[in-house]
Amino acid sequence: MDYLKLDELPALRRPAFVAAFRGWNDAGEAATLAVRQLIDNWSARPFAAIDPEEFFDFTVARPTIRVTEEGLRDLKWPPNRFFYHRRSDADSDVVLFLGTEPHLKWRAFTQTVLDLFRRLDGSRLMTLGALVAATTHTRRAPITGFATEDDLQQRLEQLAITRTRYEGPTGIVGTVHNVFRDAELPAASLWAGLPAYLSNAVNPTGALALLEVLDKLFDFGADASSLAAMSQAFTDQVDEALAGNEEMKAYVAELERRIDSGVSEAGAADLPPSGEIITDLEDFLRRQRRDS
Repeated sequence: MDYLKLDELPALRRPAFVAAFRGWNDAGEAATLAVRQLIDNWSARPFAAIDPEEFFDFTVARPTIRVTEEGLRDLKWPPNRFFYHRRSDADSDVVLFLGTEPHLKWRAFTQTVLDLFRRLDGSRLMTLGALVAATTHTRRAPITGFATEDDLQQRLEQLAITRTRYEGPTGIVGTVHNVFRDAELPAASLWAGLPAYLSNAVNPTGALALLEVLDKLFDFGADASSLAAMSQAFTDQVDEALAGNEEMKAYVAELERRIDSGVSEAGAADLPPSGEIITDLEDFLRRQRRDS
């Protein structure tokens, strides 16, 4: 069965696929925010989508209704869309995939991504993700990653990006990489680490860190100025929220000390015992977003 809804099959030059998925792989929505930034910067053109019917439990990921300017009701299903951008400043183009982690039939889903990659003669897959890590909002989001190509792995190491060594339950990103590995196709992944105490807040600092590394690797030249401004505003809001909370300030200071002294993530301080602190911080950030 063909799950791909194709509007057109663009003629592209060995495109790199850059993909991010909402859900378990996307703490703070950092990965999907980075891909959305590229789509907006390049005015990337949508050309295909994966039919959600076979892959989602719609009682969990419900479709949404919005009212158009004409007053009509428009139904939106969980999206998994492909966009393309032809690069005039490079010898290859880019396909951007903005997806939602499916609930069902992961092997069929990942095979659909792989089939399109082959049809377009893709050069490599680059997935983006974000996870909770022992870091603070006052430090640049740490990036980990890996590449199956030796030269790209060496470039990651030159950028001081440590190789991902995670073991345990995985999401759709890990499943996609497994399919590409079995097919012996080039693939790489970048992950931003975000503070545990901001795990439920949309975090532009992680998206900015991912875009900066992508630009260093592939000279994308994407304009990240608006994302940089969002990141600074977000950091200022968190600073304001923590200003009167001595327990959280002490926790952040301890994490900073450990980061600066090179203590591994495993040796990071525990979160403060009271979940009310985290709830208060999240409520503050939600109010700030509403006000702005």
